Amino acid sequence: MRLTTIGTGTAAPSPTRVCSAHLAEAGSVRLLMDCGSGAVHRMSSLGLSWMGITHVALTHFHADHISDVAVLIFAWRYGELPARSAPVELIGPVGTAALFDKLAAAFGEWMKAPGFPLVVREMEAGASIDLGDGVTLSSRAVPHTEESVAYSVLRGAARCVYTGDTGFDESFGEWAAGCGVLLSECSLPEAMAIPTHLTPAQCGALAGRAQPGRLALTHFYPPVERVDIRAIVAQSFAGDVALAVDGWSTELEEA
Repeated sequence: MRLTTIGTGTAAPSPTRVCSAHLAEAGSVRLLMDCGSGAVHRMSSLGLSWMGITHVALTHFHADHISDVAVLIFAWRYGELPARSAPVELIGPVGTAALFDKLAAAFGEWMKAPGFPLVVREMEAGASIDLGDGVTLSSRAVPHTEESVAYSVLRGAARCVYTGDTGFDESFGEWAAGCGVLLSECSLPEAMAIPTHLTPAQCGALAGRAQPGRLALTHFYPPVERVDIRAIVAQSFAGDVALAVDGWSTELEEA
């Protein structure tokens, strides 16, 4: 399994970080988790196959996580010749179907019949679904918005857990325990802490409980990059820590 962080930024415009988007590739599955502003063009600049994506999974409905969904579907239809013909599945928490209807109302009903099979699938928090080729996607409710979920992607012995946007939840560490990579948001410094996002200290606490093979941090607002994130995390987690940038990637062994 390969994980690539396409967009490691937030709603704060950045010259180096686009909004949230992360690609998990396992077997024949190409799963894009979130699709925020700039993600589609960033995939192209990184040389990633945006046309090859098989599934898109949304963690919640904030603009910095969904605003390129319509752009991606438009690109699949018009951005390359021949146009896409392979099916794709858009997955998300309860409310995703209604969100998609609103996107189609705004951008055009062609989104519901883009010229290739497109299935919108809602996933209850706590459920697991088979994506094919031995890949299982599981979700868990997290404290951010009413619909917000985290995802676990599993194939063989390889497991990647992505927090999406979340506040601190001690039990999350148990759910993520032993994963190969914990991809965690790291939004704000302690001085700006709020209940719906994580600070470096909270990231360290979660990783201390989960003990992942690697902690990869993403979703940085500018103020958090002015503190020593690694030193703060190390107070609770002694393992490997990566401060992800757009285009960072890592491999997870499946056997």
